Amino acid sequence: MPIVAASTYKPPFFLRNGHLNTLFPFLFRNKSGILYQRERLDTPDNDFVDIDWVKQGNKRLCVLLHGLEGSSGSQYIIGTTKALIKAEWDVAAINFRSCSGEMNKQLTLYHSGFTDDLHFFITNHGDDYDEIYIAGFSLGGNVVMKYISDGRFKISNKIKAVCGISVPCDLNAGSYKIMEAQNHFYERSFIKTLTEKIILKHSLFPDQIDLTLIKHIKTLRDFDDFYTAPIHGYRDASDYYDKCNCLQFLDNIKIPAIIINALDDSFLPKESYPYNAAKVNENLFLMTPKYGGHVGFTTFGFEHYWSESEMIRFFERYTLSS
Repeated sequence: MPIVAASTYKPPFFLRNGHLNTLFPFLFRNKSGILYQRERLDTPDNDFVDIDWVKQGNKRLCVLLHGLEGSSGSQYIIGTTKALIKAEWDVAAINFRSCSGEMNKQLTLYHSGFTDDLHFFITNHGDDYDEIYIAGFSLGGNVVMKYISDGRFKISNKIKAVCGISVPCDLNAGSYKIMEAQNHFYERSFIKTLTEKIILKHSLFPDQIDLTLIKHIKTLRDFDDFYTAPIHGYRDASDYYDKCNCLQFLDNIKIPAIIINALDDSFLPKESYPYNAAKVNENLFLMTPKYGGHVGFTTFGFEHYWSESEMIRFFERYTLSS
């Protein structure tokens, strides 16, 4: 029954509010101090995916997957990379297609269930390491949990454990949660950058992208209905959410996996706290701290944020070199 106590996260009083804990690191966390080496992988569909590396000659690798409209430069990726470097890991931060600073070549972008590039990366670099761990944040958390459980790909035995932080396990319920008035700022911000990418994509594929639909977008669900779903072969947003949510696959997880979802995360509906799945699957661990916001978990007085330390502590339980 791997429901893990999370009482050790005790933020200062002013951060015991999900929105403040979400926004504080986004606005104020130091994002300097990492010098990445970029690798461009050419994918089988004549596209590319950009990987930002920190290599130290270690035998174990942690692969990081960012959230919606994030990148290897997101504060939580930078912070986690610093923590992993200190703990003597190599790090590979995958930039999803269109998120590395350059638009990708194919019509396909990325989405919550797009696991192809992750698998392609693991296939290409699996022989370089004795152990591989994967950590996904928000959308990236859904990607990694789906990857190890939906049965689409054969999972390398080099992968020893995975972690998802602020994971929207139920995409359909989450699409309505983000519509709430308290999340209006976040939703508008996502829509702005996503529509900018669609306009750019239209210049590459004018016959396949209908820009007249943009004026009808009021919510992220609308964006997924008009663009994400049809571009990636789904009937509509509902079909996309139904096929890509990791919640339906969690019972199939066969390697150690932990989900860390704060109870005050304004992005997550109750369906994204998979207590039942964690109770019946000995490989799935669930931590639901009272505070933390969405990919927040701001921590003062320590070198790294609480969620980063918990992730590394979980991974260390399964590393061969410990």
